[in-house]
Amino acid sequence: MIKVYFHLCLEGFSNCYIVENDQTKQALIIDPGTVNKEMIMQIEQNHFSLEAVLITHNHFSHYKGLRTLRKIYQPKVYTADYELAADDTKIIKGDGILKLIGTKVGYLSVPGHTADSMVYKIGKILFTGDALTAGLIGNTNNAYAEKILKTNIKTKILSQNEELVIMPGHGPPSTIKSEKQFNTQAFSSKPSYSKKTGSEEFITG
Repeated sequence: MIKVYFHLCLEGFSNCYIVENDQTKQALIIDPGTVNKEMIMQIEQNHFSLEAVLITHNHFSHYKGLRTLRKIYQPKVYTADYELAADDTKIIKGDGILKLIGTKVGYLSVPGHTADSMVYKIGKILFTGDALTAGLIGNTNNAYAEKILKTNIKTKILSQNEELVIMPGHGPPSTIKSEKQFNTQAFSSKPSYSKKTGSEEFITG
């Protein structure tokens, strides 16, 4: 059985997830923005082997704890950004499927918020990083990047089964169904990026 445990990283208020397989006694971590005693104890007391770390994108609040994990364990790191690469790293590009902790882990390239943004699918859960959060899309640096992000969200994320749960990089969980109904920003034809100010403006329609 696959279980997912949520940990809030107070610095940056980012979400970190520990995914465990009770049958194989293996675990992986998604976006270790920090590593604290509770996380280590959870792995150790349950006698899990940390096999992998998945990074959704190269923002410090989503990988700051990676250095600590590398000192304690020897996980394989999966990322789309070469800046985070080391001897233990596998660079992933495009869309594909990995076999980790005894289960299939899908990955989808969803650039826009950052060029290296990845979404991971494990069972009925999508880990979306900052590409998509409850009711919002990720911030972008320009109108073109926002257009690319919206296209990717609609074609790669919101096109999937409506019952899938979304576990984002910030904020509460959601579902595909909820985002299709209430995420007006994802479906708005108006850019939320202001060319005049270079800042984000939230569009509600």
